[in-house]
Amino acid sequence: MDKIDREILHELQLDGRISNHQLAERVNLSESACLRRVKRLEDQGVLVGYVGLVDQSEAGYPDNVFVQITLHSQQQDDLAAFEAKVRTMPEVMECYLMSGEADYLLRVIVNDARDYERIHSQHLTRLPGVARVHSSFALRTVAKKTEMPIR
Repeated sequence: MDKIDREILHELQLDGRISNHQLAERVNLSESACLRRVKRLEDQGVLVGYVGLVDQSEAGYPDNVFVQITLHSQQQDDLAAFEAKVRTMPEVMECYLMSGEADYLLRVIVNDARDYERIHSQHLTRLPGVARVHSSFALRTVAKKTEMPIR
């Protein structure tokens, strides 16, 4: 990946709806050369998709809850069963397999504490193999980025 590829990725992270014409102008390429580079970045799996960012609060989910989950067992089948089920939960925005005390860290979006109570009792505690659920409400978002540095 060269300097121009990094510039293309930067511009696309800022505005995924930018036209190829505008993108080519910003990175000083012809339109055809720019399009070839974007296609190559997609084919290589560097660019994995384009999305519209939705305001979480405006969509009815103003609160984030970070949930640490510990399973009874860390056998591969148990992890796979948990992961398959957690992927089906629309309020779970992120899920990470962790080192340390908890096995997983989830970011769950909710409307309020009552909404989280429902998700906790009807979904999280019923996930396969769950031994312990530890929840922390985020008081406010300090930083949230959609653009990653490209090296």
